[in-house]
Amino acid sequence: MKIPLYQVDAFADRPFTGNPAAVCPLERWLPDALLQAIAAENNLSETAYFVKRRGLHELRWFTPVSEVDLCGHATLASAYVLFEFLGATRPVLRFWTRSGVLTVTRQDDLLVLDFPSRPPVPRAAPAALRAGLGAVPREVRFARDYLAVFETEQEVADLRPDFGRLKEVDAVGIIVTAPGRVVDFVSRFFAPREGIDEDPVTGSAHCALVPYWAARLGRTRLHARQISARGGELRCELAGDRVRIAGRAVPFLTGTIEVPGPALRGSRASRSKSPASRRRSRR
Repeated sequence: MKIPLYQVDAFADRPFTGNPAAVCPLERWLPDALLQAIAAENNLSETAYFVKRRGLHELRWFTPVSEVDLCGHATLASAYVLFEFLGATRPVLRFWTRSGVLTVTRQDDLLVLDFPSRPPVPRAAPAALRAGLGAVPREVRFARDYLAVFETEQEVADLRPDFGRLKEVDAVGIIVTAPGRVVDFVSRFFAPREGIDEDPVTGSAHCALVPYWAARLGRTRLHARQISARGGELRCELAGDRVRIAGRAVPFLTGTIEVPGPALRGSRASRSKSPASRRRSRR
């Protein structure tokens, strides 16, 4: 079997910045074990797969070690592939995912994600979080991820986490954030439990960051930067119970994955379900 592969730098306006994602369009869902093996082989923070059905695309995301419920940069990269390589002409794309229907709108050279808002609530910091960060945040909150708020951008930039300790924290990831010097706020994102010590640019983290900073700064439109080594720019807006996250993308490579017959036969025991089927099974 041959599977198309696109690698795209998301939330980037030039190569080697932003967050690289692998995107694999599929004609049908393949076994979960095979999807996970490909993601592990790609060894990027996310590999996205989509299948076109009934006017939208069923979309799933895999880290090198697990499937996740929401991913911003790989959604943006998937939309970029559809617009730039696969002939999508409508300005709005709809994706059916484990987090419901997500849209991506093309606005000039920006791609705008429409994601759920996840306002973080105050929570005591677990000991592993404090030890793993090696610094004391001003406050700690929680949504899907822990959110550790610091006083200055420099404090966030200077963090040198102990990822072994952060792996003990019971959460998908740990967001650290502070006011920005030239943007509204900065952040970093650590997810060692998902096989990603530091994610370069994390769209889904902004589902919590945007409502927090919108309330703190008293405005709904925000300019953000994730200050990882690669770095990335995000234009954000809080719209009721939704968060709009806009960014650019640039292509890095196109190719083909060659899946040998034995790999297919060995993974047939675990057949994939579509995101819609997975949502129904949890009700």
